[in-house]
Amino acid sequence: MLTSNYAVARTGLDAAALKPAECDVRRALELPFDAVTVDYEGREHLPDTETLAELVAEKDVRLTVPVRADGFDPLGDDSLYDRLPEGVKTVLVAGHPAYLTEGERRRAIAPRFGAALDRTPDAWVGTEGVERVAAATGAAQFELLTRSTARDLRALRAAGFDGTIAVYAPTVLTSDEDAILDAVGAYVARRKPVARALPETAQPDARATGRAREVLSAASRDFALVGAVDEIGEQVAGLKNAGADCVVGYPARGVEAFLD
Repeated sequence: MLTSNYAVARTGLDAAALKPAECDVRRALELPFDAVTVDYEGREHLPDTETLAELVAEKDVRLTVPVRADGFDPLGDDSLYDRLPEGVKTVLVAGHPAYLTEGERRRAIAPRFGAALDRTPDAWVGTEGVERVAAATGAAQFELLTRSTARDLRALRAAGFDGTIAVYAPTVLTSDEDAILDAVGAYVARRKPVARALPETAQPDARATGRAREVLSAASRDFALVGAVDEIGEQVAGLKNAGADCVVGYPARGVEAFLD
């Protein structure tokens, strides 16, 4: 990690994740990390070759690649790979349904992971929704933080997995409860166990009250890294003690929050 006076540099995070639909991903050059991941949010938001080349000249860059999507399908249209400059690495994922067509959603995932890894053997594999398939590849695992992540990491290591494990987590550098819920309330409300526990009329943000607020507050600490710098530092250290090699933080309050 680069040295910096920014508070986020003291959390122990190893990289930042940026969403190109939310910000200019060149902002990664301002962040106090040697590494950045760029999330896929649809073909229209894919950074151009020049932008990625600018990033990779200064940072270790990984781009999230949905293997079922046209342009990144290793068993079909893989033309978007030609837009990636040398040095850009990948995180292979099944792909969020919101960014896929109906036809893309029906495509088999396992053979596409295999074909993509043949092409880019140093890729990480996202486990969200396809945990068993991802583990079967034997490739580096890219885990989304959940309430069971630390336990799952220990189990993986105990079972003999010695590859890289990275953990991705929305990150909120504040202890202000309203700010936390505004930043990640809607995100955690979409997690299945949280959705089941929430009242149907719950507001998934700082407007939540009563039981809904209690559920969202607890879930924010299960599915995200939130709190003061020292608190997040303890959470990151706990994940690394459990077996994580790399913890990637998504600035849920905007990239500027990582530059304070």
